[in-house]
Amino acid sequence: MLNAVLAAGEETAKNPLIPEWYDIIWSSVCFVVILFFFWRLVLPRMKKLLDERSAAIEGNMEKADEAQREAEAALQQYTAQLAEARAEAAKIREQARVDAQRIGAEVTAQAQSEAERTKANAQVAIEAERQAALVSLRSEVGSLAIDLASGVVGESLSDDAKATALVDRFLADLEADTSGKK
Repeated sequence: MLNAVLAAGEETAKNPLIPEWYDIIWSSVCFVVILFFFWRLVLPRMKKLLDERSAAIEGNMEKADEAQREAEAALQQYTAQLAEARAEAAKIREQARVDAQRIGAEVTAQAQSEAERTKANAQVAIEAERQAALVSLRSEVGSLAIDLASGVVGESLSDDAKATALVDRFLADLEADTSGKK
């Protein structure tokens, strides 16, 4: 037992924080094996994965920049088309206004022409009726004058040539008197 106590006493004399030499060797062998596998297998895969992610991110950024440039170009094109459409709308409105003025002037001219034509027709109709009234009045006045003259003279004035001459002379005198008074 004494040997056991001595052996136990010797073991206690060692520092528990410093491992045994065989633990250091086996730990170093495990570390080197793990380091080798990590260096040969894990590290290249990680590097490849990180490179792929970096390339994908850069590709996506390029795609986003391209999409932004396309959107800006589309916006500029839309703005240009909108300005062109507004200019064309203003041009159409101006043309419509000019057409409306032209049509209004044509309608006014046509109405004025129609009014003048109607006025001329009315004047022609009035003149025709005046002439008809004059002819009718002449024959009425002539027959009354002949009847009156027959009564005054005491003889019949049935000769048409004499009667017509007498009526014409009477009406000429009447018109001369009317013209002189005006």
